[in-house]
Amino acid sequence: MTNASVREFKMPDVGEGLTEAEILKWYVQPGDTVTDGQVVCEVETAKAAVELPIPYDGVVRALHFPEGTTVDVGTSIIAVEVAGGAAPAQEEAAVAPAPAAEPEQPAEQPAARQPVLVGYGVATSSTRRRPRKQAQDPAAQQAASAVQSELNGHGAAPAAPAVPAAPAAPPAPAQRPLAKPPVRKLAKDLGVDLATVTPTGPDGVVTREDVHAAVAAAQAPQQTAPEAPPAAPAASAPAAQPAAPASYDSARETRIPVKGVRKATAAAMVGSAFTAPHVTEFVTVDVTRTMKLVEELKQDKEFAGLRVNPLLLIAKALLVAIRRNPDINASWDEAAQEIVVKHYVNLGIAAATPRGLIVPNIKDAHATTLPELAASLGELVSTAREGKTSPSAMQGGTVTITNVGVFGVDTGTPLLNPGESAILAVGAIKPQPWVHKGKVKPRQVTTLALSFDHRLVDGELGSKVLADVAAVLEQPKRLITWA
Repeated sequence: MTNASVREFKMPDVGEGLTEAEILKWYVQPGDTVTDGQVVCEVETAKAAVELPIPYDGVVRALHFPEGTTVDVGTSIIAVEVAGGAAPAQEEAAVAPAPAAEPEQPAEQPAARQPVLVGYGVATSSTRRRPRKQAQDPAAQQAASAVQSELNGHGAAPAAPAVPAAPAAPPAPAQRPLAKPPVRKLAKDLGVDLATVTPTGPDGVVTREDVHAAVAAAQAPQQTAPEAPPAAPAASAPAAQPAAPASYDSARETRIPVKGVRKATAAAMVGSAFTAPHVTEFVTVDVTRTMKLVEELKQDKEFAGLRVNPLLLIAKALLVAIRRNPDINASWDEAAQEIVVKHYVNLGIAAATPRGLIVPNIKDAHATTLPELAASLGELVSTAREGKTSPSAMQGGTVTITNVGVFGVDTGTPLLNPGESAILAVGAIKPQPWVHKGKVKPRQVTTLALSFDHRLVDGELGSKVLADVAAVLEQPKRLITWA
C-alpha cells in the first residue's frame, strides 16, 4: 500500500477496571480488508462477552494471539496496515500521551494502563487531558496534537514540521459524538445517527441504553416487544459443570479453567459472603390468585407480544414492597461509614447462561408500568441467553431477584450481589394442600426467601419487606391499592 503504515490495535478495557480478556473468536484473518467499525473478534471479560470493532480502515497483517488466549488489557492483539497512517512512534503517542520529550512528566511516575478507544477505561485517564496553554517545545506540542486528533476520531496526526510553536492553537475540529466502538456498531446496525442521540453517560458519552431509547422514541407507535424465551434465572452459584465423559475408561476427571464470568462470580460471592453479614428469612405463600392473574394478562391486548409469567408479578410485588419500605434499597459505604439509600431501583435478575451466572439489571424499574416491565424482562432474558449482555447492563444494581424455582427447587439461601442490601429468592410454584376458607384444598404455593445485609437492614425492616411481597402475591389486587 502506498504511504501505508502498520497500526497495532490493543486489547481495550471494555468494562470498569478490567485487566484481561479471553479471545473467544476471530472474525478476520491476515489479508482480509477491514473497515472502521467492523467487528474483528469476540472477547470474554470477567463480566460478559463483547464484540470488538476495529477503529480504522485497512488490511489485516497479523493476529497476535490464537482463540482461547487470555490477553492483558493494553496488549496489541491485531496489526492492520492502513493507508496514510501514523508512524509507529505516533501510534504509541496516541495511546500513551506522555512522551519522554515532555519535561513536565516526572521520569519516576509509573506508567498507568491507558484506554485505546474513545470511551473505554476510567474517566480520569490522561488521554483526555487538555493541552497546556503556555508555550511548549515543538515536539511536545505535536504529541499533544496527535492525542487530541485520535480522541476526536480523525486518526493519528501527520508528522510535525520543524517550525516554532504558534502563539495560539487553531480552533479544534468539531468532535463526533463520543461512544464506545460497540455502541457505534449497535447504532450502525440499528440505523441510528449518533449525532441525534442524547448522551447520558459520563462526559457526554453515548451508551447502549441511549441508542435503544432513540430507537424506541422513533418507533414508539409501531413497536411491540418480541416474544422472549423462558426466563432462566439462577441461584447465586456457578452454572452446572459439563457432563462427565461418556466413557470412564478414557478419562476419570475433567478440569475446567476458572476464568471469565465464572472467575468473577466466584470472587464476588466470596467477597459478599465474608463482607456482608447475611440474614435470610422465609415465607410460604398461596399464589393461586397471582397465577390466575397471569393467565388473564396473557389475554390482555396491552400485553400482546409480551411474555407474561409469574416472575413479572413477583418483580412488581418486590417493587411495591420497596416503595413501602424504601430503606431496604440501600448500600453500605465502608470507606465513608455511611448508609446510602437509593431513590431509584435498578432491579437485577440473576440468569444462568452458558458462560455462568450473570446479573443484568433493569434501570429505573421503579418507574415502569407493568407492560414496560414485561418488555424489559423479556429483553433482559433473551439478551442474556444470547450471551450479548453488555457490561453496563450489569452495573449499578440495587436489589436482585433469583428464581431457583425454574429448576424445581423449593427455596434457597441466596447470597447478596456485591454492593446491594437485599436479594429475593423465589421457589417452585406447585400444587399443595392448603387451608383456604376453612377447608383443605389444593392451592398453588411457593416459598420466598429474602437475604439482607444485617449491617443496614434489621429484622423488622427485612420482615416487613418480605411480608409485603407475600401479601401482594396472595392478593394481587393490592398492586392497585399499594402501588
